[in-house]
Amino acid sequence: MTAPLLDAHRLVKRFGDFTAVNGIDVQVQPGEAFGFLGPNGAGKSSTMRMIACVSAPSEGSLHMFGLDAATHGAAIRARIGVVPQLDTLDTELSVQENLWLYGRFFDLSRAESKRRTKELLEFAQLSERADSIVDNLSGGMKRRLSIARSLINEPELLLLDEPTTGLDPQARHVLWDRLYRLKQQGVTLVLTTHYMDEAEQLCDRLVVMDQGRIVAEGSPRSLIEQYATREVLELRFAAGTNDQQTAALAGIGERQEVLPDRVLVYANDGEAALVQAHDRGARPESALVRRASLEDVFLLLTGRSLVD
Repeated sequence: MTAPLLDAHRLVKRFGDFTAVNGIDVQVQPGEAFGFLGPNGAGKSSTMRMIACVSAPSEGSLHMFGLDAATHGAAIRARIGVVPQLDTLDTELSVQENLWLYGRFFDLSRAESKRRTKELLEFAQLSERADSIVDNLSGGMKRRLSIARSLINEPELLLLDEPTTGLDPQARHVLWDRLYRLKQQGVTLVLTTHYMDEAEQLCDRLVVMDQGRIVAEGSPRSLIEQYATREVLELRFAAGTNDQQTAALAGIGERQEVLPDRVLVYANDGEAALVQAHDRGARPESALVRRASLEDVFLLLTGRSLVD
C-alpha cells in the first residue's frame, strides 16, 4: 500500500455545544474514489469543509499529501479542486470567461489559463457553448462547468459535494462519465451523495455516517454482503393491513420490515420466500423480488425517519 493521500485521525468538529463530527478516522489512497454517505445532519458537509482546509478541526489530526492541514492549508488548497453543492459560477460572464478568471486565481498566465480552458471545455462537452452566458445554461451544463472550473489548477484531489443533486437522469449519467474519466487519469475523488446508485457507480470505497460517527465502511458490494441479504421480497397488501401480515410472514427469510406501503422480506432466495408466504395464506396484491442494494444497507444503518 502506498501512503494515503488523505489521512484523518480522530477528527472532531464542534460548533459551540454541538458536535457535528465525532472522532472519525478516514484514509483515502491516491487514485481512489471515496464516498461519504449519510442523512442530513450526519456530519458529511462539516467533514468535507475540514478536508477542503476551509474549516479547522476542533480536535484530531488531518494530513493531506503528507502535509499537516493545521499548518499547510494554503499549500494543500493549491493542490485540490472543490465542487460545492450549490454552483458558485459567475452567471453574467460567459462559460470560457468563468474558466479564464478562475485560472487567474491560481496565478496562471493568461496564455496558460486559455490553454487549459480549451482543454476543459472539450472535456466537459461545452466547447460549443464557450461564448454562452452562464445564466442561460441548463442545470446539467452548469454542473459540468463547475467541475471544469475546479480542474483549472490540475488538482490531484477533487472534492465533490452532492455532484448531481437536481439533475435529470441523462445529465447525471453524462456527469458520471466525466468523473469516471477523471479517475482513469489518476485524479483522486472524494464525494458526498444522497443517491445510492451514484455511490455504487462511482465509489471504490465509502463510509456511512450517522450522528457524526462512521457506522460502516467498505466497498459498496462488501457492505451489501455484510448488512443485507442477496435478495429482497417486496409485498404490497391492501391498504392498512400490513401489520396483520406479521404472523403469517414470521420466520420467512432473515428479517422483515413493515412499512406503511409495503412489507419487505430480506432473504437469500426471494422466490422461495414468496412461495412460503403463499403457503402460509398471505395474499399480497403485488409482489416483487429484487437484488439487495446499497439503499437497503443505508436505511438499516441510519433509519427511515426524516432528519431536518
